Amino acid sequence: MRDDRVEMVKVPTTPHDLTVCFLECIKAGADRFGVPVEDLLYETEIIRFSNTIGTNTIIQRDGSKVGLLVTAGRETCAPTKSLDAKTPLINPEMVLGLDEEVSSRGEVLKTPDNRVALSCAQELIDRGARCLVIAFANSEFNPENEQLLRRIIKHEYPRDFLGSVPVFLSSDISRRSGEVERINAAVLNAYIHAKLVRLLYKAGEDLRQRLYQKSLFIVHNNGAVARVAKTRAINTYNSGPSAGLLGARLIAQRYGISDLISADMGGTSFDIGYVQSGQVTLSLNPDVEGFGVNVPMLAIRAIGAGGGSIATVENNILQVGPQSAGALPGPVCFDLGGAEPTVTDADLILGILDPAFFLGGTMKLNREKAQTVMEEKIARPLGLSVQEAAGRVKNSIDQAMGSGIKKLKEQIWQGGGDPPLVVYGGAGPAHCCDIADVAGIGKIIITPFSPVFSAFASSSMDVGHLYSRRVDLLLENREGLRVLNRHVAAMQEEALRDMRGEGFSPDQVSSELDLLVQSGSGGPEVQLTTETDFFNHPSKIETATKRACTLLNQFGITDPKDLVLTTVSLRVRALVPHYESVEQPSTSKNLQGMQKGIRTVFLNGTRDGCDVTVYEGNSLEHGHHIPGPALIETEHTTLLVASGWTARVDQFTNTILEKVS
Repeated sequence: MRDDRVEMVKVPTTPHDLTVCFLECIKAGADRFGVPVEDLLYETEIIRFSNTIGTNTIIQRDGSKVGLLVTAGRETCAPTKSLDAKTPLINPEMVLGLDEEVSSRGEVLKTPDNRVALSCAQELIDRGARCLVIAFANSEFNPENEQLLRRIIKHEYPRDFLGSVPVFLSSDISRRSGEVERINAAVLNAYIHAKLVRLLYKAGEDLRQRLYQKSLFIVHNNGAVARVAKTRAINTYNSGPSAGLLGARLIAQRYGISDLISADMGGTSFDIGYVQSGQVTLSLNPDVEGFGVNVPMLAIRAIGAGGGSIATVENNILQVGPQSAGALPGPVCFDLGGAEPTVTDADLILGILDPAFFLGGTMKLNREKAQTVMEEKIARPLGLSVQEAAGRVKNSIDQAMGSGIKKLKEQIWQGGGDPPLVVYGGAGPAHCCDIADVAGIGKIIITPFSPVFSAFASSSMDVGHLYSRRVDLLLENREGLRVLNRHVAAMQEEALRDMRGEGFSPDQVSSELDLLVQSGSGGPEVQLTTETDFFNHPSKIETATKRACTLLNQFGITDPKDLVLTTVSLRVRALVPHYESVEQPSTSKNLQGMQKGIRTVFLNGTRDGCDVTVYEGNSLEHGHHIPGPALIETEHTTLLVASGWTARVDQFTNTILEKVS
């Protein structure tokens, strides 16, 4: 955004080095505004950056070799096995136990021996460890032994020595219950740290060389952004989809609705989230590529379905996904070496995509190659025409995505709600109507920023941090709860120090508490948000108790006993510039002037095509109304308005699709 003018650009991903496409995107933006990159960056107030390097590193298993030091006897808690055939995060020989002990009340009963500790650290380094993780039992109550061991190691290997290795503490990553989950989180953080450091510092340096004067802010999966120096690697996992979910909440607020479902269809995955009662949901114990962790993240459900999902036939049965062609080589029609038919190839064969107008015409799609591969690998084995085979591929992926949304809808609203669907991602609009039909949803919202929605959504994110302390106190213990004020004060002191490092004074920082509560008999935790002076007010504690009982009822716990406050977290935030949309007046322009032409599209898996009108999406304005079937094209995405659906452009320039009753 520059001088109230907003432009959207998108460039191909460069998997070998994400800083290349990052700078290419900035260059494309500068070109769109007609200014040199240096001028644009010199005037830029804030840059927020999200990336997939952490996710990709875990999936590809090409992270750092980690050495792990645990309490003796807890070696089996380490993630030395994988549920699938992939290489484990850490090899068993890279896990060593040390004789130390901290009680569940936080009392240090035994400190690790200096010489033994150094010998173990050296042994792991000799075995090839590129970083060390220290994860002692009960360190969430008192991290003193972990901190002591780090000082011992760093004294022997100071930073200015070439042999120095990074040392990570599990208590720095998480202070919540769950020893295995805390170890997993610490190991995952260390595993992706080195790659992320290289990427982010290179990105920052590239910006500085081009005259950007401010901090580069990194999008976190807990709903905030922070400088590179204040970013832990694990907080970047799935940060793009997390930003998208916050953008969906922004849409809900704009329309004054409390509930909606978000759906992001990209090249590899289909990410689903939801907003309920105006709030996005944190997953307190998320799954990170098969490893349970206790680092709260915005709740995202991923399905292996996207534009790059590969279609195969085995034993006369069609399977689409979860394997993906990725960005390179990509779908066959990209002509970059792909050899397997994908969903994007099917969309092209069906006529949904224009081979001459992909990415605004900057990339030409090869329809002939897509048809040849679809014929050979799908149509012929199934005894279908190429168009019927492509229709089957599209229907299969739409069924999978729609079923995922339907399952979420039934689970969260239990048949009592009718939330609209916010669809985004480059491939989402081409599939949204059929997805919604399967899910039983009659209203879809698509913004003009749909192809870059996560980036758009990140523009609404503020600088913030989250701090936690495990406490395990009964909510009815009013005197005990008041003692927690010193924990909150300690977290506030740490938070203000960090926010000063981000460039904010105390008067610019707002804060609130997140309370994690569970039944005394165990089971799931629920989250409550309240003011920082919560512990001084009995009435607020009583209100929180009733709210916790209501939330636990959703998990089938109808009579919670002896509610326990397991963890108290402090969330701090400082406002930074946001993009704000402006309502547009209704247009009087004739819709016929927005037509690009007619295209034959093969819908509903038939051999016979039908002619549909193609509209120029960027020319549509508030008040335009289009009945399906129709195609609406922009340079970055194609919207298929299916039969039985209508599309209208509203005052926010969003496209609202509604099922015709």
